[in-house]
Amino acid sequence: MPVFFDTNIMAQSSFKQYLRSLRWTPIPVGVGLALIAFQQFRHTRKREAARLGQVDPCDCLADEWEVEAYKLLPLRQFSKAWGWVNGLELPEWSRKSVLGLYVRTFGCNMAEAEVEDLGKYRCLSELFRRSLKEGARPIDPSAALVSPADGKIMSFGTVNCGALDQVKGVSYSLRKFLGPNCWSAGGPMVVTKRDDDDCFHRTCLSDGENNALYQCVVYLAPGDYHRFHSCVDWKVAFRRHFPGELLSVNPSIAAWVRDLFVLNERVSYVGKWKYGFFSMTAVGATNVGSIQVYFDEELKTNDASTRKTVFRDKYFDDRLVELSRGSAFGEFNLGSTIVLVFEAPKGTKACVEVGQQVRMGQALFRIPHSYVGKTLDETQHQGPQR
Repeated sequence: MPVFFDTNIMAQSSFKQYLRSLRWTPIPVGVGLALIAFQQFRHTRKREAARLGQVDPCDCLADEWEVEAYKLLPLRQFSKAWGWVNGLELPEWSRKSVLGLYVRTFGCNMAEAEVEDLGKYRCLSELFRRSLKEGARPIDPSAALVSPADGKIMSFGTVNCGALDQVKGVSYSLRKFLGPNCWSAGGPMVVTKRDDDDCFHRTCLSDGENNALYQCVVYLAPGDYHRFHSCVDWKVAFRRHFPGELLSVNPSIAAWVRDLFVLNERVSYVGKWKYGFFSMTAVGATNVGSIQVYFDEELKTNDASTRKTVFRDKYFDDRLVELSRGSAFGEFNLGSTIVLVFEAPKGTKACVEVGQQVRMGQALFRIPHSYVGKTLDETQHQGPQR
């Protein structure tokens, strides 16, 4: 009986094997940008078709070779160069015109800045990291969890079987995003099956009967307030730094590149709040190689010495970091993404919609009334809700 082969599939497989065998070196920026522009044009048309229900959202994702080509761009070098430009001190006579152009282009609201006069900012970096007037971001007292930053909601909801939503219809692995679980018992990884996402999911829960894992992604655009804050009262016990890539986290790229947040450089802080597990991750991006966390002076991002490591861990055993809701946490240069993954009682309700613009301190989630004000110990001893 004759056997027929799909030559198209065989050709694609051979091409992928050939790509993997190549020794990758950076390509000229112009060539890479032209390639990305072409692929984004194709992707935009596919996304529109997906929105109309004509194709599946997963069909709009980039092929493996496209992602590899994107990674060939010298994005780290470009981000370092951008950081150098940001830090250049501008002559006083040019500040209002140069910085004013940025403010108008990205719609920055300087009326709420602590320093409104553009002439007082010595460089672009100081403008990006500007502080706000007292009371400009009130904290919603009725919310269990508030937004850590100004930005746009990219996704939110429950974590299902260890899968997080990157955008609607596109998910990525919680296990790959946070790495091996060594915080539950403060020792080695507690998951024996390394490829079992659901098993990893369960190890993050302190009360699997009454609680569930939830997630929320907030994207900070270039014109947003660039500092981020604690969104709950919690204790930080552990930090994990993944060197990773510096791909763009713009929503259009997030809908195109599978596992974008797993690929990118990121810093995850893990600890406990009154309902159990809590993590807050700052994700780096193109032109955002620098992530600063105020209580973690040892953190160095976009550092050549850490690129070959998968991740680096740090425990705060000697000085457990306690943060209150709304307290200053850190800052980005330009803009990026915050990913929240946390444990909360089942039935916890989101107060936002995908695509909604939020401000730091605005309510993101509310806990069922019967749980409000209770400690973690009280909820663990309480039976399941009827």
